[in-house]
Amino acid sequence: MPAAPRNAAAHDAVIVGGGHNGLVAAAYLARAGKSVLVLERLDHTGGAAVSTRPFPGVDARLSRYSYLVSLLPQQIVDDLGLSFAVRKRDVSSYTPTVRDGKPTGLFVGGGTARTRESFAQLTGGDREFEAWESFYEMTQRVAERVFPTLTQPLPGRAELRERIGEDAAWEALFERPLGETIEERFTDDLVRGVVLTDGLIGTFSHAHDPSLLQNRCFLYHVIGGGTGDWDVPVGGMGALTDALADAARAAGAEIRTGHTVSRIDTDGTAAEVHYRTEDGEGSVPARRVLVNASPDALSDMLGEAPPAYTSSAAGSQLKVNMLLRRLPRLKDTSVDAREAFAGTFHVAEGYEELADAHRQAERGELPRVLPSELYCHSLTDPSILGPEIAAQGYQTLTLFGLLTPPECFAGSGADEDALRERALARTVAEFERHLGEPLADCLALDADGKPCIEAKTPQDLEKELRLPGGNIFHGDLSFPVSGEDTGRWGVETAHPNVLLCGAGAVRGGGVSGVAGHNAAMAVLEADG
Repeated sequence: MPAAPRNAAAHDAVIVGGGHNGLVAAAYLARAGKSVLVLERLDHTGGAAVSTRPFPGVDARLSRYSYLVSLLPQQIVDDLGLSFAVRKRDVSSYTPTVRDGKPTGLFVGGGTARTRESFAQLTGGDREFEAWESFYEMTQRVAERVFPTLTQPLPGRAELRERIGEDAAWEALFERPLGETIEERFTDDLVRGVVLTDGLIGTFSHAHDPSLLQNRCFLYHVIGGGTGDWDVPVGGMGALTDALADAARAAGAEIRTGHTVSRIDTDGTAAEVHYRTEDGEGSVPARRVLVNASPDALSDMLGEAPPAYTSSAAGSQLKVNMLLRRLPRLKDTSVDAREAFAGTFHVAEGYEELADAHRQAERGELPRVLPSELYCHSLTDPSILGPEIAAQGYQTLTLFGLLTPPECFAGSGADEDALRERALARTVAEFERHLGEPLADCLALDADGKPCIEAKTPQDLEKELRLPGGNIFHGDLSFPVSGEDTGRWGVETAHPNVLLCGAGAVRGGGVSGVAGHNAAMAVLEADG
């Protein structure tokens, strides 16, 4: 590999990729007086954290790929002076089911008394509720102690264990498969499934996975903000990344869209970043390069062999975006639809249903019953709807399907389209089992008279966002602790002046800005 020439005019940092993490890094470094250039492949910044109008002629801005905010530290919002806010959800979740031939469900929210009553009606007593309260009190204590470490140098394993200070919590979350803890604490299949889902979001794993991939995913889903709450971004995800881009530019960073980085040459102290545009090719020198792309993509840019990924590193989700003229009626008449959809609406996520779906997907089959969860952004934040349709009662629904790795959609051309449509049909059919009317009766129509519903497979996410295997985390999540090759901040690579600042960094998954913050801190610390 040719060494990059030393050049006094080099940027202090060239950031590859204008997703939210790259923008966080750019803003921090520019505010510290560094000369910063961001090169983004697409014609807009934001990456997966964007708001779009996916349905022609309809004034609704949906968070198309990423939906809720939990892991974004308030510290980043405050440090960068972002004009951005989130709103709490009054309801945590609703999970419909059928017991003794009658529609019912588990409602978590509306205060302790109401949640206790829902548990009692579903399970016949207080035992499951008390186990639920005890378990999540434990995870909240862990959250309070672990979340602040995400924006600090990586703690060692023993250091983090000491910080948590509870052997039982450490064993449950860091040492033993999550399924063992769930089965010890809970007896009801539906309750067990609701707990497990946080270990399977975007992650192809199962309750007893010996790799503890499910534990790692679960940990990040329950520590956000030190509370585990998942909040609604006011204005949609695009409001966050727009605010970040504004902050980076205001601090002096330059952002160029339509620039596809093709190669990075480095000798460890200086680098040259090569790119393509519609007008041709070019390059820029840099002291450091921060890469807001996957480790796979970074290896390709460096001309190196890609990381040795396992099959579990592929994505595992089906994303469905909808716009409704009104929320559908539910078969379970004990809960109002506006409450049921205000939190996370779980579908086919019983413990055994999740196990069955994993076994089928592991064989490369599309699960017969597709687990998913939905929520209605516009109930909490109607600002994403145009005034006219908001006045008419329109609502958004976004759905996240679980346990659907790329193998479930393997094919080419028409085959992929057919498999996507089959998955969407199965997902809708399972959803409709709990509805008092067909979903089609509630869907809005776009300017061409087509129903306002779209589905995105892992293959779609790879094509549109360059996520490896459609993985929203860029690869397997890691526990937030240091290891032999993690480096001090979890962003380091084999090249001293090349850092990861995206989801593939340690502690990089989710819409958090943590990887961008930590990459910037590594640069500033090295510069003294």
